[in-house]
Amino acid sequence: MMGEDSKDSLNVALIGYGFAGKTCHAPVISSVPGLRLSYIISSDPAKVHKDWPHTTVFPTLGEALGIPAIDLIVIATPNTTHFDFVQRSLAAGKHVVVDKPFTITVAEASKLLAQAAATKKLLSVFQNRRWDGDFQTIRRLLKDRAVGEVTHFEAHCDRYRPEVKQRWREQPVPGSGIWYDLGLHLVDQVLQLFGTPETLYADLAIQRESGSTVDYFHVLLNYGKSRVIVHGESFASADLPRYVIHGALGSYVKYGVDPQEEALKSGEMPGGPGWGVDPRDGTLYTWSGGELNTTSIPTLPGNYTGYYEAVRDAILKGAPNPVSAEDALALMTILELAIQSSKTRRELPFRLGRPGSA
Repeated sequence: MMGEDSKDSLNVALIGYGFAGKTCHAPVISSVPGLRLSYIISSDPAKVHKDWPHTTVFPTLGEALGIPAIDLIVIATPNTTHFDFVQRSLAAGKHVVVDKPFTITVAEASKLLAQAAATKKLLSVFQNRRWDGDFQTIRRLLKDRAVGEVTHFEAHCDRYRPEVKQRWREQPVPGSGIWYDLGLHLVDQVLQLFGTPETLYADLAIQRESGSTVDYFHVLLNYGKSRVIVHGESFASADLPRYVIHGALGSYVKYGVDPQEEALKSGEMPGGPGWGVDPRDGTLYTWSGGELNTTSIPTLPGNYTGYYEAVRDAILKGAPNPVSAEDALALMTILELAIQSSKTRRELPFRLGRPGSA
């Protein structure tokens, strides 16, 4: 599908210059050879030009879609706009990267998947947490069967955020709340490691006194004999593990979070000295001769530019899409299924594209 472009670089237009666009996309895109951040669509050109003085700014997506020189549209806008903006960008003949979540509903995701196939354009979702160093380390450990057959896997996004902020992510609109934010990252990682589950049981809640969106989730995914838990909350003051894995041969525990997002927030650019290096090792526990041994496992460096490098190569060289729309459809199915499970207090079967169907 990709690889038809004969040139060796791509002009990128980024739509949205809020937190996601400014912090997570613009600096990463600009750090990848072969990608040129040539255009930004924003209603605040002064804010953009303060950071990117030589970048052309358009007030609306429509103006950018008419420019033949733009190869790739990157959408970093509120979740409720994703479906419309992706649909319009594909119709204009552009390749598209959309920030997570892919869409708000499974129905929207299915329509965009079909449209991308029809237009033969790349449609990819920015699941940057696949390029976290701790997740990359876990992938390697499980591939090497360091703990044997996995029986229990936990992934956590626990934080202390008791105050509700005045921003759209914490307002009662479709796709808001931490299940569509933090939970989505954890579920995407689980799908990469274990595939789709047999069944799912979810507990989603609003715990903050002035909250109006989900700020707590605890979701159990059933993989035959194996159990996977994804958990996130807003009242965790303690230093809790990020990952806990148990298996037939041992266990692995990792504390701390990947440092790349905090580095981007502080203005650092990807690729500098020590970029993506996590100072906190994980610990592997294994049995030998009836004794429990502990081994410190250095965490692999994280690399968010790896995502955009893969997007570039998919468009220019026909390499695999790093996060396909098919992957995103499975993820959207689980997000909706969890909402249904929590409302009905029932364990539900997974059926791709049909949450909760029997």
